[in-house]
Amino acid sequence: MRILLIEDDRLISSAVAAGLKRQTYAVDVIEDGKLAEFAPEGAEYDCILLDLGLPYIDGVTLLRRWRERRILTPVIIITARDSIDDRIGGLDLGADDYLVKPFELSELEARIRAVTRRAFGKVQADSVLTNGVVSLNTVSHEVQVKKEGGLEQVSLTAKEFALLQALMQRPGAVLSREKLEDSLYSYDQEVESNAVEFLIHNLRRKIGAEQIKNVRGVGWKVLRDA
Repeated sequence: MRILLIEDDRLISSAVAAGLKRQTYAVDVIEDGKLAEFAPEGAEYDCILLDLGLPYIDGVTLLRRWRERRILTPVIIITARDSIDDRIGGLDLGADDYLVKPFELSELEARIRAVTRRAFGKVQADSVLTNGVVSLNTVSHEVQVKKEGGLEQVSLTAKEFALLQALMQRPGAVLSREKLEDSLYSYDQEVESNAVEFLIHNLRRKIGAEQIKNVRGVGWKVLRDA
């Protein structure tokens, strides 16, 4: 999952980005509103974390312009502004959630999961993505595969988990290599050659080759309700 963090306080942005990266998110950080305005159109983000007190263009203006241009990426406002009017104003402009600083990283992660579940049309309160055979828990990072003898726990690396999560958020949809790379790497990370193919190979070996289908020349998918 790829996150855009727009925050001008480097201590906060560094801490938040580091924490999210430990949880397998790819995170891009931008420190001012002018640079951030067109970022959601240059890359496909699953969620935007938006500070309000930004230099050049403030967060309220950014959010209004995005929604006017029909950029519907889920937005969580993260700010020190805690008045009821600020909260109502942000939500009325189209924010999906509003979180007041300081906050616990675990709460931010829970809110990211909530807004992205809604964006993908999912309502699983327990944060489990499943197609009936493979089950992925986005909180505990546990993966289970249903086999003849019962459920088998599967150990995945962080990158393997992130790639499988990207596929299972859109069961039945074919995701290209470029789209999967966007879910794995932030803009400042070098994309390793054939990384997606290598991870797909490992995932098939661990969860079963039949669980990830290749559409030649297009990409990969997991089956819906396998």
